Amino acid sequence: MRKKGPHRGAAGPFILSLALCAAASVLSGGAATAGDADIVRPTTDFSRPEKYEALPAGALTSRKLANTDAFSQSSANMSFEKELQFKIGNGFFKRLWVSAPASTKSADGLGPLFNARSCQRCHLKDGRGHPPAANWPGDNAISMFLRLSIPPETDEQKKLIASGRASVIPDPVYGGQLQDFAIQGHKAEGRMHIDYREVPVTLAGGETVSLREPTYRATDLNYGPMHPKVMMSPRVAPQMIGLGLLEAVDETHIRALADPDDSDKDGISGRVNRVWSPTLQKVALGRFGWKAGVATIRDQSSGAFLGDIGISTPLHPGGWGDCTDGQIACREAPTGDSPDQGNVEASEKVLDLVAFYSRNLAVPARRDLDAPKVLAGKKAFYEAGCIACHRPKFITRRNPPGLPEQSRQLIWPYTDLLLHDMGDGLADNRPEADADGREWKTPPLWGIGLTETVSGHTFFLHDGRARNLTEAILWHGGEAEAARERFRNLPKADRDAMIAFLNSL
Repeated sequence: MRKKGPHRGAAGPFILSLALCAAASVLSGGAATAGDADIVRPTTDFSRPEKYEALPAGALTSRKLANTDAFSQSSANMSFEKELQFKIGNGFFKRLWVSAPASTKSADGLGPLFNARSCQRCHLKDGRGHPPAANWPGDNAISMFLRLSIPPETDEQKKLIASGRASVIPDPVYGGQLQDFAIQGHKAEGRMHIDYREVPVTLAGGETVSLREPTYRATDLNYGPMHPKVMMSPRVAPQMIGLGLLEAVDETHIRALADPDDSDKDGISGRVNRVWSPTLQKVALGRFGWKAGVATIRDQSSGAFLGDIGISTPLHPGGWGDCTDGQIACREAPTGDSPDQGNVEASEKVLDLVAFYSRNLAVPARRDLDAPKVLAGKKAFYEAGCIACHRPKFITRRNPPGLPEQSRQLIWPYTDLLLHDMGDGLADNRPEADADGREWKTPPLWGIGLTETVSGHTFFLHDGRARNLTEAILWHGGEAEAARERFRNLPKADRDAMIAFLNSL
């Protein structure tokens, strides 16, 4: 009988410690070197796991058990003092905000229009959101909402988009997203309504899979009609793990993967998104969000405070959230802005603590990575061409500003952080900065196999239409169509192996 190897199941603490020390030795050289290219080059040997593959986040990899709290652990290389900072940030991430005025002045200012009362309500257990099981009033859509925008119409709006100072032009009445909750005395903007149509797809061997094709509309509108050219894009809250490491990937490494004109003729033409960063006060590389529409984690945190909860921050002052000039009662409602907090509702300190927490949510260790079926699935994943977009490895920058934990780590996120044309099937037909209506950022795959454990479901893609990983793959089109067809035509045993590989991530 074969004895268990060091990578069978979740890696144990002792094995992790040894691997961490070895990885630190490999990466102690500082700046990027010619050897780095060899380290991050995709493997061609699928007979056994690669060195350090058990540690997808390098020294930050969580050593905890893969349970419901698997996405809520802190960076494993964090100091004791930073652990306290992480826990305080977690407290603000979970905080339930209340309407103003309130006796709890440090926690008032909710809305007046909002989608959730806390960050945690959308990112439950720091995991992935999901579409509602039914339409209103049968169910709420707390971890999913509709982005709204219109084509630029005036010269000023066109200049804002062209300069990068604005990614979209919000609906003049309903703003940047449809908010389906409101504080007492105010009316919610409306409701998201989803209709699904089942579309059969036949796989090799005769197996049939049914895909859910959704259509979206806004109903029960309380502030009049939307703009006649409004564009709507559904968004599910993504999982939170590993964000700081993605922020620490050198911009030049991401740009080097871009091939907007497909000069190598491989059918893959990834592009970067350029977006305005309130933190950096300049146009910067987009890394976060479903269309890479956000440059930094601090920008992302502030934007969520504003749009999702209706809370002002130093990056987005003015305590009315996403309320527009056309929503008069909302603009006239009391705010929680306080001189003690810099005339905002969430002070700079609160914003920084939430960003720190978000930056240091650890990635769980790999599981079963030396199982024969997982290794076979890894080979199938690589040979199908999936890694053309889901790039396996990066090495993070040496001492990136403000990110000491993320310095010089070998990571395995399975993303290139680029925009790709995903075809008509997934198109939302809504541009965002340089991303067009058919493009989406390659999402990282680390932790994807623990979605059901953490979040209690297996809904994937930007709107949760896919009910499992097989459906998610079969929705791939555009640049990913060739890889999808290779998967569709694989023998069932090889398809099952590829799914086993993804579930080991």
